[in-house]
Amino acid sequence: MTGPLHRFRALPLRSRLALLVAVAVAVAVAAVAVACWFVTRAQLEEQRDATLRGTTVDNTYLSNLYQYCTRTSELPPSPYTGLTVQLIDAQGTACTAPDSPELPVTAADLAVVGSKRPGPLHTETDADGAKMRVFTYPVTVTASRGGPTQPRIDLGVSIARPLSEIDEPLSTLAWVLLIVSGIGVVGAGAAGLWVARSGLRPVDELTEAVEHVARTEDLTVRIPVEGEDEIARLSRSFNSMTASLATSRDRQAQLIADAGHELRTPLTSLRTNVELLARSDETGRAIPPDDRRALMTSVKAQMTELASLIGDLQELARPDAAQPGPLQVVALHDITRTALRRARLRGPELTITAELAPWYVRAEPAALERAVVNVLDNAVKFSPPGSTIDVVLHRGRLTVRDHGPGIPADELPHVFERFWRSPSARQLPGSGLGLSIVARTVQQSGGEIALSPAPGGGTEASITLPGAPTPPPDGVRG
Repeated sequence: MTGPLHRFRALPLRSRLALLVAVAVAVAVAAVAVACWFVTRAQLEEQRDATLRGTTVDNTYLSNLYQYCTRTSELPPSPYTGLTVQLIDAQGTACTAPDSPELPVTAADLAVVGSKRPGPLHTETDADGAKMRVFTYPVTVTASRGGPTQPRIDLGVSIARPLSEIDEPLSTLAWVLLIVSGIGVVGAGAAGLWVARSGLRPVDELTEAVEHVARTEDLTVRIPVEGEDEIARLSRSFNSMTASLATSRDRQAQLIADAGHELRTPLTSLRTNVELLARSDETGRAIPPDDRRALMTSVKAQMTELASLIGDLQELARPDAAQPGPLQVVALHDITRTALRRARLRGPELTITAELAPWYVRAEPAALERAVVNVLDNAVKFSPPGSTIDVVLHRGRLTVRDHGPGIPADELPHVFERFWRSPSARQLPGSGLGLSIVARTVQQSGGEIALSPAPGGGTEASITLPGAPTPPPDGVRG
């Protein structure tokens, strides 16, 4: 399709804006000019007609004109310059001054003779071909001069003015309006182009910034923001987007670096142990049974740690802003009981008490269970043998309180960061990702999590989740 609309859309935006402004101004100017011309013409015609109706010819001049027409006297010069005066008798005979062309006599003009009413205004063409505006009214003049009696004759008087009196000024006005309109349209086009360039300058800057980012992947580019208009909002949105992308890329790079660092330790230990076992087989020098069992135990532990770390990394590979899985109404107390059974298996030497009041929440069941398990695993990991872990669920607040060494106050702000581990916990198994996963799961469910020092020593972890409006339906796993 190559029609006018398609060609218009193919133009640059600033050209389209300038063209639209010019067209809009042209239409407005044309409308104003046409309206001005018609209003002026109507006013002039009304004034001309009113002047004709209000004009009366002196009876003395009319008598002289009648006597001239009847060849009884000479006609003195007419005092009515620019006005055609014509007499009409009852037979329709017309007579004008010698320097005035004769006007045609219409039935309306003839009907005025002998009546007391003037005729209607009308337009006629005189003997010279000029358009004239004619008004006829009745009059009575003397037939001759001198004598004891002077008979009076009923006549009609047609007075006329040429239409050129207003046609020529109107024509001049039309040319003036046309020239002024043309200048206005050209000026509007230039102004529209200037406005388009000025208004689209921020868009050009934004385009250059986007092209620069696409070409160089430099996410530090920022666009200056001025004002509160749509362009300013667009600039702010772009700056916010590039800042978010830069943060996301930095976090990805940091995640890769941290993951590589965390993977290096178990891999190094695993490689060392495997090399020892391989060297024993190659040299034929047997490793003592106790040492071999220790090596195999270490290999299994490192493999378990690697598997746990990879699982945590797969969980974190889901972006923070991603939507969670389908939410269901689940029983938090049942999920906590399941997690407690696993925690007791991992810490058989610990005493774990539980007070669980029923509470239903909307969450992703598997993710919520993993979060509760991670919190309990942390409590088991840091609790000394023979100590107690207290678990309480009351009105949507799940607290896990251990009696371990606790967390220093300066380390509390970092506990939910990825790969962050307390210096005192670096010798213990773990990846430093568990609490980060817990925090994300709880936030996606609309809840809050916090760690704080417990009275008398240890740490208290609390998870608060909003309740669901109804218990889960039959068949939904709690």
